This record gives sequence, structure tokens and C-alpha cells, in this order.
Amino acid sequence: MALPDKRLNDLIRFYEILDMLAEKTGGPRILAECSGHMEWPERGVYFFQEHGETRSDSGTGPRIVRVGTHALKPGSKTTLWKRLVQHRGSAKTGGGDHRGSIFRLLVGTALSATNGMTVPTWGRGGSATKSVREKEQQLEELVSITIGQMPFLWLEVPDPPGPNSLRAYTERNAIALLSNYSKPALDAPSPYWLGSHCNRGKVRASGLWNQNHVDEPYDPAFLDELERLVRRMKGAP
Repeated sequence: MALPDKRLNDLIRFYEILDMLAEKTGGPRILAECSGHMEWPERGVYFFQEHGETRSDSGTGPRIVRVGTHALKPGSKTTLWKRLVQHRGSAKTGGGDHRGSIFRLLVGTALSATNGMTVPTWGRGGSATKSVREKEQQLEELVSITIGQMPFLWLEVPDPPGPNSLRAYTERNAIALLSNYSKPALDAPSPYWLGSHCNRGKVRASGLWNQNHVDEPYDPAFLDELERLVRRMKGAP
């Protein structure tokens, strides 16, 4: 495990690299305002922020609350935009499918707790009947509104699908660096962070809308690779 001072220095560098990324992309986008007509790389890694969640140790500005990627199975055809749509939900109906997005599932558990909603089928099974989905619709809509308002940055990583991809390496190490799970808290969540009401202990303890990799060590060398990826990414049109 990295020493606290070392991790803080690495966090500072991580956010400096994300500042470079923001310059390349023209700044964060709001998911609800995005469409497939925008220019998106085929594959990449995304970094979500959340209104009201700011850094307190590594500098100033918003802290990252979720890191993710896609196409981690060989042969997967999922693009970056398709994965973002799964998190955002349907622009037409306002709903979504939390069974196809762990991000939606986690946010939904917190929203149901803070809004006094009882949805016993939430997170159960890989599919659901029409009647079950209808009962979940109100919460799905609330999740879509919440995630849809989150700003995010995206990084092009054009490598083949697979669990050993550079995207997987970047995602895993970024999560492990940002996570406060079982270590001194750096850039801790605000007292009002929605994730504090999530029913998953790893979310609450890590300060992230992530469960995988939050309890793992990170490889500091990934920051060199992250900076290389950002520097070679073309700027916003």
C-alpha cells in the first residue's frame, strides 16, 4: 500500500493530468445534454464528477466520484457512447435499466433511501417482467435525472476489448488511487454526499460510486501511462 504522503502526491498529479484532459476535451460535459451525434471515440475511460463534491486535500475543484470503462470482454462491441447511454437512461422515456448499469443500481439504492421509496425488486435478477419494470419506473426516472446532471470527462483509449486492455488498467488503478477504502481519507466526500446513503459498504467507505478495485493497491506507474494517453489525444473540434 502506498504511503499517505505518496498517495497524496499521486492524487495531485492525477488531477493535474485530468486538468490537461479537460483542456483537450473543452471541459466536462453534462450527460443529460449529450447525444450520439457528438464526436465520441469508439473506446475510452470516463471520469464522473458530482455537484457539491469537491477536493479538500489534493487541491481545489470537483473530485472524481466514479471511474468506468466498457468492452472488457473479448469480442465486445460496446462503444463508449453506448455505455454512457446505459448509465444515462432513455432520453425518450426518462427511465432506464439499472440491471444493465451498476452505476444506476448503486445510485438508485441511495435515492430510494433518501426519498423514502420502497422498491423491493431493485437490483434483483438480470431481467424483469413488464409489471416489475413499471413499479421501478419512478426510481429509474429519478436515477436518470441524478446521473444525467453529473459532469464527466472522457479519455480516448483505442485498444481492443478484453480484461487486460489498457482501458482496464487505467480504470483499475484510477479507482484504487481515488478510493479511501481502509486507508486514510483524502479528498473525503462531503457530509451531504448521496453515496453515503448507498446500501453498499464499499461505496460508502471508498467515497466512490464504484465497488470493484476500491480495496486494491494501485500502481503509481499508471500515471505515466495516463499522461501519455492524454497528451496524444486530439483536442475538441
